[in-house]
Amino acid sequence: MTGDFGGQLRNWRDKRRMSQLQLALVADVSARHIAFLETGRAKPSRHMVLRLGEALEVPRAERNLMLDAAGYRAAYARRPLDSATMAPIRRAISHMIAGHMPYPAFVFDRCWTVMDANASGHAMLSGFGLAAGDSFIDFLLQPGQGAELVENWHEVAGHLAARFRLESAHLGGDAMLERAAEALACEVGEGDHGVSGDLPPVLAVRFRFGGMVYPMFSTITQFGTADDIALADIKIEMFFPSDESCEAFFLSMAG
Repeated sequence: MTGDFGGQLRNWRDKRRMSQLQLALVADVSARHIAFLETGRAKPSRHMVLRLGEALEVPRAERNLMLDAAGYRAAYARRPLDSATMAPIRRAISHMIAGHMPYPAFVFDRCWTVMDANASGHAMLSGFGLAAGDSFIDFLLQPGQGAELVENWHEVAGHLAARFRLESAHLGGDAMLERAAEALACEVGEGDHGVSGDLPPVLAVRFRFGGMVYPMFSTITQFGTADDIALADIKIEMFFPSDESCEAFFLSMAG
């Protein structure tokens, strides 16, 4: 076993800042039972471990650890994306990023390593000296790299620092994401990052590319019902033009 179940349950409840009563309400069990599970006075069923893991939004790999601590086999697998079982997933990802042309789309793993991209995305990566298998975070944290790549780097870096902290919190703490967030926060400093007046509906990333500046915003898609450990961490980021000149640029590339 990897540790006692009660301690793991209490640890995740603390990370989610939930009282025993709050967890009991979400998981539809009694607060008394939660207390007994944490102290070891009661042993959870396999179903109860999974229910509490879901209620606490525990990442699937860590739910396996909770199951192991309670004396049960793991529930979640980590399948290679190139396996036969994952073929429908690969087709879905390819369909999404190819259908987003002529605008760039990227596929990232949990650590923001580039897994794939569509044709426009690969063109952008090539222009920045990146390729599939490279770390987007390592790239951004090179001294001066962010400011060279993005015109409004202070705004974007502050946003990325907040995003990385949020992702780390969801994972229960991730050293790499925390280091990246801290480095970005230190780079841009605290306080106002040059934004005045009403905030726009989305933050446009003003990419420098080929001597021009192209403002774009993005959406991030993840698989909502993923029960595979690796699949649950895959992020598909799709960029859209923020103005007509940027749109015309990508349409001309497609032409």
